[in-house]
Amino acid sequence: MGFMLQEEGSSSVNSSPLQFFSMMSLSPSLGSPNNLLFREMKSEERGLYLIHLLLSCANHVAAGNLENANTTLEQISMLASPDGDTMQRIATYFMESLADRILKTWPGIHRALNSTRMTLISDEILVQKLFFELFPFLKVAFVLTNQAIIEAMEGEKVIHIIDLNAAEAAQWIALLRVLSAHPEGPPHLRITGVHQKKEILDEVAHRLTEEAEKLDIPFQFNPVASKLENLDFDKLRVKTGEALAISSILQLHTLLAWDDEAMQRKSPLLLKSSNGIHLQRVLPMGQSTLGDLLEKDMVNGYTPSPDSTSSSPSSLTTSNSMNMESFLNALWGLSPKVMVVTEQDCNHNGPTLMDRLLEALYSYAALFDCLESTVSRTSLERLRVEKMLFGEEIKNIIACEGSERKERHEKLEKWFQRFDLAGFGNVPLSYFGMVQARRFLQSYGCEGYRMRDENGCVLICWEDRPMYSISAWRSRK
Repeated sequence: MGFMLQEEGSSSVNSSPLQFFSMMSLSPSLGSPNNLLFREMKSEERGLYLIHLLLSCANHVAAGNLENANTTLEQISMLASPDGDTMQRIATYFMESLADRILKTWPGIHRALNSTRMTLISDEILVQKLFFELFPFLKVAFVLTNQAIIEAMEGEKVIHIIDLNAAEAAQWIALLRVLSAHPEGPPHLRITGVHQKKEILDEVAHRLTEEAEKLDIPFQFNPVASKLENLDFDKLRVKTGEALAISSILQLHTLLAWDDEAMQRKSPLLLKSSNGIHLQRVLPMGQSTLGDLLEKDMVNGYTPSPDSTSSSPSSLTTSNSMNMESFLNALWGLSPKVMVVTEQDCNHNGPTLMDRLLEALYSYAALFDCLESTVSRTSLERLRVEKMLFGEEIKNIIACEGSERKERHEKLEKWFQRFDLAGFGNVPLSYFGMVQARRFLQSYGCEGYRMRDENGCVLICWEDRPMYSISAWRSRK
């Protein structure tokens, strides 16, 4: 699949041959966008050249060649724009991320420049609400998660749901309405919501309690304000005699950071040695198109990341932070009747900067393309989601390392391996649930969104590219 670029005022098109750029030197002094020829580029040509510059800059950053990196960033800044076409918008956030990675080599300067930076709770709530409204991904995940829980809990009188990302009440409001229609009367429902911000938990608790009272459903909400890696499982208050379900939406991947931390303790030089990568390996001058380059890299596959491998239970980090294996083992010990997991279906956990940048270019191009197809370029809501959500994720993937790098998205097959090793068996999502989700997706009014059945799991795609995976599991005894 060629890299998808956006012509101004048209739909996505595949990248064309880059014969013009293949003759150019990568010397920072050549090919400056100040040239009239570059200023008059068409959208597709400009997009391909921006990819060329981003790859070149990433190699300079990884090699510690800051002078060339600075020159390349200056060139990118002349072509990128946060309100331009798809590739211009993406390049803006990758440019910022590479610059931020450079600044991190001077911790004092980096801290000084970010000393007054703050994220308001209201901004966080707003951007999550906008993501929920502008994309169908979370809504489809809610439909499939709720249906899997309803089917697993059939006949149960006391239900306990643990929500590992209790940031949105809409999912459980929909479930409350389904439960209220049970002919034999609704069961007693208790939801334990986990989120690191107490204010968000309070808002969710208020909305759910209000809805339960209107529907006359016996309901309790148990808030647990905690980061996932520091979660005290005793606070989940799982009781005997209740049927347990667990919902995790876009959360589990953050725990892979602590696997990485443990690996670094064992081999401190591992990450340093893996980030240096020569430009000749990544950007062969004989390559005719950058689309071909990216395609070739995807076909060849990635080197398995050290933080993707299974760690022993003893590899816990300080501050009582749990790694992935320990956390999944603890979930298994709760014996849930069903656990439904939604994750980004991307390879953003590679061991080197270039691994992550190549894959992130692919996946975020698809997300930005979703918005290009459905939302005006001048939309303030679109700009907020791109900057405050996707921009921050890209920065975390590109600029951060160790336990600071939380956005470690991985493919469904990796999650299959992890859950299997932790003692979970896959529960195929029901045909009825998939029909409901597919109908919703079709009603969304955009042909680019698609759904695929993958071994009883669901992949939500943009065109043919998987973007999010939804899978259900239960403890094997």
